[in-house]
Amino acid sequence: MGAWPVAETDQNDHKARLDALERKLADKRAANAPKPHADEHYSQAQHAWRMVIELVAGLGIGFGMGYGLDAAFGTSPFLLVIFTLLGFAAGIQTMMRTANEMNSNPAADDAQDKAKRD
Repeated sequence: MGAWPVAETDQNDHKARLDALERKLADKRAANAPKPHADEHYSQAQHAWRMVIELVAGLGIGFGMGYGLDAAFGTSPFLLVIFTLLGFAAGIQTMMRTANEMNSNPAADDAQDKAKRD
């Protein structure tokens, strides 16, 4: 038993329907595709909170280390004060590094300029 002969118009009709279906699928895939992670735009408040957290983390780590060393060695507030000041200095240094990073990031400047224009 042989295959049934298919008319030329039936083949064209099937091809046209298949092409239409492929276009619909491509449109749906494009609509549901995840957005590419381009340079993300952060507000000034987010940058400010980041800097505050960096400063507080430096202070907290310095305070914790100083308190722990004072408790271990029996020195009253001596190491606590020293390490708290060192933590403060480390927090300031980290904040300054973050500020320089924000200023030297031209993509962030372009995103802010674009947001202002829109």
